Amino acid sequence: MNNLDHAEKNFFAVGRYWGGLNASFRQKDAVCSMHTGVSISDFNWVWNEKPLFAGSADAIEEIKEYYHNLNLRFWWWLYPRGDTPRTRDLLAAAGMDLIAQIPCMVADLDIKALEENIPAQITVSEVKSNKDLPLWADISFRGFQMPERTRDEYNAFVLSFAQSNRRAQKLFLVYVDGNPAATSLLFTDKETAGIYYVATLPEFRNKGLGFHVTLAAMRAAKDAGHKKVILQATPAGEKVYRRIGFQEICRAQIYKLK
Repeated sequence: MNNLDHAEKNFFAVGRYWGGLNASFRQKDAVCSMHTGVSISDFNWVWNEKPLFAGSADAIEEIKEYYHNLNLRFWWWLYPRGDTPRTRDLLAAAGMDLIAQIPCMVADLDIKALEENIPAQITVSEVKSNKDLPLWADISFRGFQMPERTRDEYNAFVLSFAQSNRRAQKLFLVYVDGNPAATSLLFTDKETAGIYYVATLPEFRNKGLGFHVTLAAMRAAKDAGHKKVILQATPAGEKVYRRIGFQEICRAQIYKLK
């Protein structure tokens, strides 16, 4: 499997998995969608795993109505395998604007960064008990600086992980002098591995915590037998990921209703 296939397949698998937690995953022709119940656009995904065609216009309108009825905003993720001029034209005709192009990056899991020692004041631990899920939810929520109005929705989404297959995703917490400060999540299936939810509390930023919590997820992916791992980079995280050894392989285009 090439790097681009790895990135696309992992993202699509995550969407199906999280949508399966609350039975929100839907697919019609080329269009797939899910929602987390969190009223923030990038927590509710629509994507197409192959190019759209003229008949897809009705499916796009159904998607718009579906999220409108749920009172949820969403992002439409357009990856290379589904990207054609017609696809972009159909999204534009449906009132959707291109708002971002997010770097998708890959790293081999035999890089030297994985051998780096963790500073004495930093502790990295995996969330292995459901009772620790609220703590992981709180740190990631505050690390991403989400609107307080969405806290209950986000907590409900994270607590749904308690019912999920723990082999599919592993959650990590970084502590500084015993204080929880950063999070990450590793999602794996038989073929792919991807890192999500790398977040650091504002008061602990610029201390290398994103570096170490990403490495924790990478080590877990390697231990599970994977040879490489992917992620989608935020502007703040991209420099950290390049330092680790990640390289950009494509850009996911993000569309949002006007």
